[in-house]
Amino acid sequence: MDLYQHFRKEEHRFIDQVFEWKRLVETQYCPKLTDFLDPREQEIIRSIIGHHDDVHVSFFGGSPFVERKRALLYPNYFQPEQEDFRLTLFSVRYPTKFFTIEHRQVLGALMALGVKREKFGDILIQDETVQFVVAEEISPFVRMHLTAIGKATVTLQEEPLSNILLIEEQWDEDTLTVSSLRLDVILAQCFRLSRQSVQTLIENGLAKVNWKIVEQAHFECREGDVLSLRGYGRCKLQSIDGKTKKEKWRITVGKAK
Repeated sequence: MDLYQHFRKEEHRFIDQVFEWKRLVETQYCPKLTDFLDPREQEIIRSIIGHHDDVHVSFFGGSPFVERKRALLYPNYFQPEQEDFRLTLFSVRYPTKFFTIEHRQVLGALMALGVKREKFGDILIQDETVQFVVAEEISPFVRMHLTAIGKATVTLQEEPLSNILLIEEQWDEDTLTVSSLRLDVILAQCFRLSRQSVQTLIENGLAKVNWKIVEQAHFECREGDVLSLRGYGRCKLQSIDGKTKKEKWRITVGKAK
C-alpha cells in the first residue's frame, strides 16, 4: 500500500493495527476505544482516518494540554462524550514536609506494579501536587496496590477530571546549523554536548525519537520529530530549512522550557 511509504518501517505494525480498528468500527458499527497513545501515534491515526465518511476519531486524555490520549474511533451515528474515554484521575496524597516526588518515581512505581505504559496517561506535577491519569478499567487495581512512590508512603484520591492540572508545555525556538540530520548530531548541537558523549547516551538507550527509544546514533531525523535525551530534556525538529553554501543543514528546533 502506497500509504506505508510515508512512514518509517518501525511504524508499519501500528498502522496495521489502526486499519484493524477501522475495520472493526465499519463492520460492527460500534465505537472502538484504544489504550493511551503518544502524540506520534495520534498523528498516524489522524492521517489514516482523516475525513473518512464512515469512521471518525476523537482524542482525549484528561485535558487539552496532556500528551498521552486515548483515541475513540466511531461510526456516523455516535456522538462521543467525555465519559466514553473511560479515564480516572488520581491525586497522590503524601507527607509533603518530608518528601519530594518526581515524574520518574511515579512512572517507576506504576511500572513496578506491572501496569503497562499504554494503560496510563500523563503524569502531572506542579509544586507539591502530583496527579496521573489511568484507564478506568485498571483504576481499582492501581488504587489498591500503589501504596509507595520512592520512599514516600502514599494514598490515592480519585478526582473529577475538571480538577486536572493544566500544564502547557512551552518551547524556546532556535536556528541551528548541523553537518547532517543524524540523531547524535542534532542532539549534540541542541544540548551543547560533545557528539561522542551523545553517542554513548544513545547506545545506552537514553534517547528517544517520537517517544520511542532509538539506540542507533546514525538514525536520520525528519521534520516534526520530537527528540529527547534523558537528563537533558527534549527538543522538536520544527523545520528543515535547506542547506548552506558549505553544504550544512539549517534547521529550526524548539527546546522544551
